[in-house]
Amino acid sequence: MPIALRREKDMPKKRRILIVDDEHLIRWSLSQPLLKAGYIVETAATGKEALVKKDEFNPHMILLDIKLPDMSGMDLLKQFKEEDEDLIVIMITAYAHVNSAVQAFQYGAEDYIGKPFNLEAVRHVVRQAFEKKLLQDEVNYFRRSIDKMTDQEALIGNSPVMIETFKIINRCAQTNDMTVLIMGESGTGKELVAKAIHAHSGRSEMPFVEVNCAAIPDSLLENELFGHEKGAYTDAGKRQKGVFEMAEGGTVFLDEIGDMPLPMQAKILKVIENKRYRRLGGGRDIEVDARIIAATNQDLEAMAADGRFRADLFYRLNVMSINLHPLRQRKSDIPHLIKHFMGIFNQAYGRSIESVDPRATEMLMNYEWPGNVRELRNTIERAIIIEDEKILRPEHLYIPQPRTPQPAPVPDYPQRPTLAPNVPPQSEGDDALQISLPANGVSLEEIEKRIIDLALKKHAGNQTKAARFLKVTRDTLRYRMKKFDLL
Repeated sequence: MPIALRREKDMPKKRRILIVDDEHLIRWSLSQPLLKAGYIVETAATGKEALVKKDEFNPHMILLDIKLPDMSGMDLLKQFKEEDEDLIVIMITAYAHVNSAVQAFQYGAEDYIGKPFNLEAVRHVVRQAFEKKLLQDEVNYFRRSIDKMTDQEALIGNSPVMIETFKIINRCAQTNDMTVLIMGESGTGKELVAKAIHAHSGRSEMPFVEVNCAAIPDSLLENELFGHEKGAYTDAGKRQKGVFEMAEGGTVFLDEIGDMPLPMQAKILKVIENKRYRRLGGGRDIEVDARIIAATNQDLEAMAADGRFRADLFYRLNVMSINLHPLRQRKSDIPHLIKHFMGIFNQAYGRSIESVDPRATEMLMNYEWPGNVRELRNTIERAIIIEDEKILRPEHLYIPQPRTPQPAPVPDYPQRPTLAPNVPPQSEGDDALQISLPANGVSLEEIEKRIIDLALKKHAGNQTKAARFLKVTRDTLRYRMKKFDLL
């Protein structure tokens, strides 16, 4: 629902407000209408008390008197915003002055409230400030994730297994708090399923924040997830929010959770069970209001059985699970996926391929797709980038040819292309590369991978020299090394 259409009673849910004023009557008169509106309210009478309450209460907003008995409200505002730039601070004053107002706004104050109060106006200012912050958060979130949310990544298919997957996604979306575990091979669409669950849930208007547990070093993962306090370590110049705090009200997607180290698994288990966590260097727990969806391409049950994954965490994650079938088990979806990707990439690259040669469709249907939908998508994209015809033909497709079952290879014939027996490695002056091929055939990609591997070994891993030797750019070499898992 657009922010403008949200009901007022939806806004205060779990929003915490700290009121800082030295007059008891002011604190009471401000807190009462806000409590009735559904906000959670705490009060402080001094700057020192406000500093303690801020750390203990963790407010989303502070109503701050500009004059306090023990320190300047302006200095306090500056300190609050230095520690947490996302904190909303509204100043309270009986003597608004242009200089103080300008200074407060320069320090990051959101608004001013003048004494004596119109309590309805105060409630309106508070509500507007929260709505503005929520809109800013949503804009920032969608700006960060717009490339990942394109229709290129849509879930497509009408095979029986995909219909069943859609039903399970719907059931998961109806439960806003329960953890979900998504299992499947690489390229089957685990992230897309997680986004679909979020998008159809009651948390859809709040952030969806993804963490790839395999891509972040173990030493940095805790900081990424939970954030840190100022001074938590040498370079921690100010407080930083973690993923769970950034995803408040929304969803945290823990991709490749099978690669998460065991000590961190224990902390994630605590988050699931207690709905609380602690920042690095922090002295208090912070409440969690975010759903956890995890994904893996590994057998977590087997990993738990041999101690490589916590069994208790596996059972908590596996309350609701989705097993995604590989593309080779739902080949009836391939024609629909081809059409979908053709439409996307025709538009993206200014092409006008109108149809697919039946032989090309047959070739795509016969291939086993070890990379699943992601590999099919990349195959169609490559064909559309390179070719400029109206029909997608077999010769436009860069995929290994389907193989017929072969008997077990004779040991004398290696499965990978190698330098020919009894032929010494080529010297710098040799004109030809001599290789021997397995009797039962080999894919062109395997030959390319082997040649790149040999070139890297020849030059002791120096990518620049290997690229020059292969007569390609270093970027092209790195792209192919990544493609063949040689990095």
